[in-house]
Amino acid sequence: MHRLTLQDAEKALAAGLARATEIGQPMNVAVVDDGGHLLAFARQDGAIRASIDIAQRKARTSILMNLPTAALGPLVQPGAELYGLEHTSGGLVTFGGGIPVHRDGEMVGAVGVSAGSVEQDVTVAEAAVAALA
Repeated sequence: MHRLTLQDAEKALAAGLARATEIGQPMNVAVVDDGGHLLAFARQDGAIRASIDIAQRKARTSILMNLPTAALGPLVQPGAELYGLEHTSGGLVTFGGGIPVHRDGEMVGAVGVSAGSVEQDVTVAEAAVAALA
């Protein structure tokens, strides 16, 4: 059985923070295990405080849905199949910035990023996940 270690989480966190610095957008970055429990977190100077919770919820949402949070957007629009999903499970996030981490086809954790535009959040989350490849 594969798992995400603290060392892995720190590696992902460092890569995400480096990408956030590179694009000039302070971020909140959360790394969780396969149960959605926080392994590592950082808030860069200047990152908005509301995004502390949002980053962690994005990571948890990715775990619960086994999908990047960006994939949920079209599914939760009024009239769509999963409309209202964000009101379940203690509050899910249905816009980009959360990405699950897989090893050998098994989900082992997720990264959640928040404080920039959705595009910036996704870019930083992708960098963090790529560091674990």
